[in-house]
Amino acid sequence: MDGLLVAEQSKKRKWIYPLIRKGKLYKWRSWVSYAYLILFFAGPFLRIKGQPLLMLNFMDRQFVILGQVFWPQDIFLFVLATLVFVVCVVLFTIAFGRIFCGWICPQTIFMEMVFRKIEEWVEGDANHRKKVDAGPWTREKALRKTAKHFLFVLVSFLIANTFLAYIIGSTSLLKIITEPVNLHLVGFISIWVFTIIFYLIYSQVRELVCTVFCPYGRLQGVFLDPDTLVVAYDDARGEPRGKLSRTADPLKVKGDCVDCGLCVAVCPTAIDIRHGTQMECVNCTACIDVCNDVMHKINKPLNLIGFYSENMIHKQQKPTFTGRMAGYSGIIVVLMTVLCYFIFSRGDMSIEVLRSAGMLYQEQKGGYISNIYNAEIINKSATGRDISINTDDPSIKIKYIQAPGKVTAGGSAKTVFFLMVPASHITSPKTDIKINLVYDKKVVQTVSTSFVGPISN
Repeated sequence: MDGLLVAEQSKKRKWIYPLIRKGKLYKWRSWVSYAYLILFFAGPFLRIKGQPLLMLNFMDRQFVILGQVFWPQDIFLFVLATLVFVVCVVLFTIAFGRIFCGWICPQTIFMEMVFRKIEEWVEGDANHRKKVDAGPWTREKALRKTAKHFLFVLVSFLIANTFLAYIIGSTSLLKIITEPVNLHLVGFISIWVFTIIFYLIYSQVRELVCTVFCPYGRLQGVFLDPDTLVVAYDDARGEPRGKLSRTADPLKVKGDCVDCGLCVAVCPTAIDIRHGTQMECVNCTACIDVCNDVMHKINKPLNLIGFYSENMIHKQQKPTFTGRMAGYSGIIVVLMTVLCYFIFSRGDMSIEVLRSAGMLYQEQKGGYISNIYNAEIINKSATGRDISINTDDPSIKIKYIQAPGKVTAGGSAKTVFFLMVPASHITSPKTDIKINLVYDKKVVQTVSTSFVGPISN
């Protein structure tokens, strides 16, 4: 990170002006970025069975993933899914390094494929921007800076609205946009707070998010090993580097690297990949494209910089699926199996029934024996539901002390009731009784509970 954060003597921020060179990998990254941007901005408005594609409403404790609604009662599923995600990240990093950061991370996509392109379109290429920024303020410079930052704010505003839609839902966002401000003051303020945050990130903080603040980059040293594929410089082939010369010295052996410095010039974090794997490298592959372009021009083999592991460069080994990768893969398979089981066996509603502790049976009119029960009914669906309770045995009556009524979406309801069993049906001190939770004339769940009573003669 020499000279990355501050100029060594001036102690001031050293701004980075990466060149943009459009090679084959850059085009692939562009297509990935376009697909991501389309999905990002369309995501809150896409529906699966009437539910958003993704919504993480922390305020109302409602989470929707791929149309499936999850409530606080499903917290164990969230924890399990988070664990699966973490292990997948670890496995992916062990195998391919920090390539997620350069190709899929929202920070990189927005910075390099949106804001950087706006900057180049308005102010010119990297060399021109650097020269203008070092020079005095002129009318043209002020106009271009104003136009650039206006567009930055506009894009940040669009990102902020979309980001908020993922939290509160697109319907609530449209209300904030179309209805008077005083009706949605908190939402209106939130949009502008997010706008300011995104604007500062992409206009001021920029690459420092990746090199200083992102914890994932700092964990690379723990995850990487000599078999990990990363963007790397083949020093065995490239060294000793040297400028091209028309009069070659037969006594002086040179590697393929011509020391042009373009790999540094295109790097969005301003590192020199020839110094080896570094924490700041986001594996964006810009250096591969520009180096291949140079190799093509001087008739040298491509991929002096490419996807290599340390063992591939220094031991000429082929990429291998290591035992470490196999171990993490096994863990992922087990966790995914458990997670899928719980998700697919998860019902929209559930009921828990407990007989009131310390209460004996009561004798009722008509030859019935009763026990009192407490039950909690949880509605995990996205709509309110009117429910009822019954038993498999039609001779058993239910008498409500507190009826359940309608259970709100994502809510719960408590009910207190008597189970009244004909005394003639009781043959032991404890009898198992099945209780059904019924919605729309269908049994949603069946649970068993114990009933105590006298033994009939």
